[in-house]
Amino acid sequence: MADTGSVVVIGGTAGLGLATAQHYADRGFEVVVSSRDRGRAEEAAATIGGATRGIAVDLSQPAGLADQLAEAGRVRHLVVAAIERDENTVRDYDIAGAAHLVTLKLVGYAEVVHQLIPSLTDDASIVLFGGLAKEKPYPGSTNVTTVNGGISAMIRTLALELAPIRVNAIHPAVVGDTPYWQAKPASVLDALVEATPTGRLVTTDEIVDAVRFLLENGSMNGTNLSVDGGWLLR
Repeated sequence: MADTGSVVVIGGTAGLGLATAQHYADRGFEVVVSSRDRGRAEEAAATIGGATRGIAVDLSQPAGLADQLAEAGRVRHLVVAAIERDENTVRDYDIAGAAHLVTLKLVGYAEVVHQLIPSLTDDASIVLFGGLAKEKPYPGSTNVTTVNGGISAMIRTLALELAPIRVNAIHPAVVGDTPYWQAKPASVLDALVEATPTGRLVTTDEIVDAVRFLLENGSMNGTNLSVDGGWLLR
């Protein structure tokens, strides 16, 4: 019997991670979603339905990931989507906040991959979430810009070290139909739309479709994919 493995979505209980998990559950895959809180993870798994399980994973405490990820089982596709929003200017630098984000996004992401290597199927694929602050910084994005730039570099080393397992990163622009952005004032959203050549913001479905493409296209490897409607052109 083929070793099909599961789809593991770290940070799969909300936002783009949840939408990705839902997509694969709807297609009949076994799915594992994580949150720092086990109860929240199990609640999300029940809502997603199908063969979905919830586990507790805290990327900000990477030393504990070995035990936490032992429940993941065999892994065909790994998506690491966990994020924390951070505004931290260098004039008013919050060292604790900076260390937390760097640990979560760079050390935590890498340690998830490290711990799951023995569980990956021979044809496994990995997608890490970055973001376009690496290309378009803004006041207060010092840490976000730095860690997302780190993700763009990390996937290149991982693709070489883990070959033939494929590793890619996705860097979404503003995803207009997520609760975070829907709560923004119309003036903010209108300005973002004006700056996007397609004349609209990226949608959740489009991000999920791009994640699926990176996971399933056998020749996508070591690629940083921007999904932005042309936003970076302006």
